[in-house]
Amino acid sequence: MVQGMSFLAVHDICDGYVDDYARLNPIAATEFGIGGHDDRLPDLSPDGHRARADLARRALADVTAAEPVDEAERVAKAVFAERMALAVEAFEAGLPQAELNVIVSPVQNVRWVFDLMPTATAADWEVVARRLRAVPAALSGYRESLAAGEGRIAAARQIRRAVEQCESWSAHDGFFAGFVREADVPEALKADLVAGAATAAAAYADLGRFLKDELGHKSDSDDAVGADLYALGSRAFLGARLDLREVYAWGWEEFRRIETEMAELAGRIRPGASVAEAAEILDADARYLVHGEEGFRNWMQELSDRALADLRGAHFDIPDELMTLDCRIAPPGSGAGAYYTNPAEDFSRPGTMWWALPEGRDRFPTWREASTVYHEGVPGHHLQIGTAVATTGLNRFQRLLCFIDGHGEGWALYAERLMREFGYLDDAFQLGMLNKNLFRAARVVLDLGLHLRLAIPAGTGFREGERWTPETGVEFLAERTLTDPARAAKEVDRYLGWPGQAAAYKVGERLWLGLREDVRARRGAAFDLREFHTRALRGGPAGLDTLRELFRDV
Repeated sequence: MVQGMSFLAVHDICDGYVDDYARLNPIAATEFGIGGHDDRLPDLSPDGHRARADLARRALADVTAAEPVDEAERVAKAVFAERMALAVEAFEAGLPQAELNVIVSPVQNVRWVFDLMPTATAADWEVVARRLRAVPAALSGYRESLAAGEGRIAAARQIRRAVEQCESWSAHDGFFAGFVREADVPEALKADLVAGAATAAAAYADLGRFLKDELGHKSDSDDAVGADLYALGSRAFLGARLDLREVYAWGWEEFRRIETEMAELAGRIRPGASVAEAAEILDADARYLVHGEEGFRNWMQELSDRALADLRGAHFDIPDELMTLDCRIAPPGSGAGAYYTNPAEDFSRPGTMWWALPEGRDRFPTWREASTVYHEGVPGHHLQIGTAVATTGLNRFQRLLCFIDGHGEGWALYAERLMREFGYLDDAFQLGMLNKNLFRAARVVLDLGLHLRLAIPAGTGFREGERWTPETGVEFLAERTLTDPARAAKEVDRYLGWPGQAAAYKVGERLWLGLREDVRARRGAAFDLREFHTRALRGGPAGLDTLRELFRDV
């Protein structure tokens, strides 16, 4: 792309950006199934970050100069320009250069990308071997960026947790050794894989030592990023400018509303029971228990398959390509909970639901987790993201690279509510869904409260008037949601390292529910829920402000 080429169509600019970005970020290329880059890793040095920022600047200039030829291009231009402007702003603030947290940063991404690589043939494993050999250079560039600082260093808490991950993955029997162990390939290739795995593990050991011995000494214990950086993160995850204090107050209102609803539901499970007592009853109920990792995997696969079959045609238009959703247990060290990875661009790799299970546990109460299957699968992420990938009227940026948490996570949380409306959740599963929803409301409160150092308001029944700390955040989750203290601590670590993301779930759901009711009010008796969903899904991802505009005249 050349600055000022206004004769380029908006879709052409967006498509060209995808090819250029895939070249500069092979991890993203693998994630989104863009072929030809699986043997490489990105340049994570300052030069690499500068190259990606320069690409965003050129793309922004090109699309700003372009004239949309129709409504689809008008929408595409708005979405693309907003994303590129934020990418440039984040680079200028030094954020990608210093990125380090416990869940989504180069520490995790360089390891995680191997989960997505095909391994069916010897040719596949040859590609894996080349990428394994690329790990040391990628992590060396990453260390260079972190050492340069750019004025920002991750909080000590994030560094400590990242060191633990590095130590896990670099162990003699850690991820890389286990990953190549089962490769059924010729002897010479097997030796190459084993050597590559050892090299990658050693690179992670080096990174762990650097984080512990060098970067850790430069960091401090202040986890809060403050209002300015939080506002930038919030805009990146939502595609909207919000009154953050209004959102904090609304988060508390939601939290108390859901608490009241859960208390009523607990009384239906057993008259007079508290929520904690109802949970204890359900945890012991054999109807809602599965045993072992494979038992859990089979349960989520069966529930996901059933939802696909039931919802297709009845409530949603589901393309043939989306009727396969692979369910897997995530490798050790992947954190906690479930996540979704996109299908390949040509659907040669299906969409996948991953679940990181707690170590040392053999019994899993499914009543707590059923709504999460719908969140990650159908009608949640798999339906939304997969529909975008399959929609030919969208450009490749919209179909592959554009995920905005307020839009995507908001939809997935809305999808859980839909399954309740469709009658798929009995009282036990409803209690599980409401607990997840309570948890997301707590995320709004904690994410904002911790980073903006807000006071806990009167009338909440929890440390009223005090300002949030990580310790009170863990205490709040453990006392006021059905979350054990260990999981609560991991959640607080996540919020502190990823400012703005945790609030995007409930804020996004709030928007989807508001849009639906606005359209219903305008359309009256002509409102059709399936038609609303089809329009929303085929329109592709958009920031929340842009999404409001798209539905203004519907």
